[in-house]
Amino acid sequence: MRFLLIGDVIGRTGRNTLKEVLPEVKKEYKPDFIVLNGENLAGGYGITKKVFNEIDKLGIDVITSGNHIWDKKEVFQFIDEEPKLLRPANYPPMVAGRGYGIYEKNGKKVAVINLMGRVFMGIPLDCPFRKFDEIYEDIKDKVDYIIVDFHGEATSEKNAFGYYVDGRASIVFGTHTHVPTADERLLPNRTVYITDVGLTGAYQSVIGIEPKGSIKGFLTGLPQKYNVAKGEKIFNALFVEIENFQIEMKRIQIKIS
Repeated sequence: MRFLLIGDVIGRTGRNTLKEVLPEVKKEYKPDFIVLNGENLAGGYGITKKVFNEIDKLGIDVITSGNHIWDKKEVFQFIDEEPKLLRPANYPPMVAGRGYGIYEKNGKKVAVINLMGRVFMGIPLDCPFRKFDEIYEDIKDKVDYIIVDFHGEATSEKNAFGYYVDGRASIVFGTHTHVPTADERLLPNRTVYITDVGLTGAYQSVIGIEPKGSIKGFLTGLPQKYNVAKGEKIFNALFVEIENFQIEMKRIQIKIS
């Protein structure tokens, strides 16, 4: 089965990049299942129903998220009704939405688990390692593949998690920093791992945002208005093919003017 994992898509620039690049990527790699991190889809912060529908039409199978999922308050109006929209599973159980799902595609069952790290995130979440254990025990005999989007700041936490679930998860791909890492690898027990897939959005930017506002924020220490950057675009993703005991992976990076 062929999987395409797309990192954080940032605002309108990211959505336009997706619309331009994805048809060609699909044509070349022929993915069976596509996962995309969409917590920055609407104006760089959060997701709206309109934007969700816009991305859904592109043939995305699952949209994962992270700490920005709640930035657009209207998400509470539809997150419970959209099984393909996930929020981190290690939020407390009374929080709206769902943290994982099982999806059937081409005769196979694929579990997608959304987790968020705790290091430097400033959010009192449950332990993502133990939450994975809990979910895994429930689904391990029900699915053919398990994909984890680990949304986190610290590379060490992501690395440790990858080895912790090695041999249980099929793929662990990191999101959140918006910066692609060149460390895609097959772990000893055959879990595909990458620390961060990177953003899809503006190339000349500070993690997808106009540099001017970001620089001013660092210089003054004061809150700033951060706008999604425009101009040259970049698409980042990880392609993985798992066929019996054969596993292939390729990091995809495409720039467009």
